[in-house]
Amino acid sequence: MDSPVGDTSLEHEQTPSELRKEQEAGPEPDAPARPGTVAALGARRRGRRTALLTAGAAALGILAGTVTGYAVQYGRPPTPLPPLAQQKIDQPKPQAPNESTSARALNAHRWHKTDDDLTKLLLEAPGGVQVLDSGTESADEFAADYYVKPNAGLEHQIRYDLRRIAMIRWSQDDRNHVTVRLLQYRDRAGADWYQHAHDYLSEKRFAGNPGKDLAGVPADFGHVWVDSEAKQEPGYHPTRSARVLARRGDIVMELDYANTRGVIDENDVVELARRQWERL
Repeated sequence: MDSPVGDTSLEHEQTPSELRKEQEAGPEPDAPARPGTVAALGARRRGRRTALLTAGAAALGILAGTVTGYAVQYGRPPTPLPPLAQQKIDQPKPQAPNESTSARALNAHRWHKTDDDLTKLLLEAPGGVQVLDSGTESADEFAADYYVKPNAGLEHQIRYDLRRIAMIRWSQDDRNHVTVRLLQYRDRAGADWYQHAHDYLSEKRFAGNPGKDLAGVPADFGHVWVDSEAKQEPGYHPTRSARVLARRGDIVMELDYANTRGVIDENDVVELARRQWERL
């Protein structure tokens, strides 16, 4: 039932003037801002700004402390090191070179065994063979003995900076004839040229086959060719040959093996080449 007209109710509807006054008065000072309102967004932005300012201040503080520490340390006198247990190390007195001074003595810290006498690196001739020649060989002697056209061969060797040659030659039972040469160049480029200048050996008038890698030597650094068949001229015994080329650094090892009865054991050739390779 409706309240009597004369009754006074505890709750009453607000008039438009009362609502306007409340809106103008705004929220109470201690009341939290409602989510999504302008006041709430402003409070969130102020919080982020405060965090950024705090982090920046901390970074500047660390940087300023580091710079200050370096500045203080730079201004201090250096701390002396503790004394050595042995104050003075005995060293031989330098001596002026004389007639007995060698190039090895002057370059002791830069000396390599390949800078020594090259003939010391040559394979020793097996027992029971006849050594026909041994020692150093000049470039023109080598060209005359090795090339069909000695002048052209010598020109190529000079162009690629041939430095020196050591060789040994022996004969066994007048059947097996072996020549071992060590050719040393000024740098590896010359040695690489000579090692790969023997592609002609695969032609029929020479070995007649592409050959094979030398066992025990890194790939592309050693190769062996054995004639596919013996060669014979009228009035002579059949001859069969083998050739081995291998490079280590600036030295090329070359082994020529010929049998004047037309028989070659490839294992013997490879064994000689392996022994010479190990000496380099």
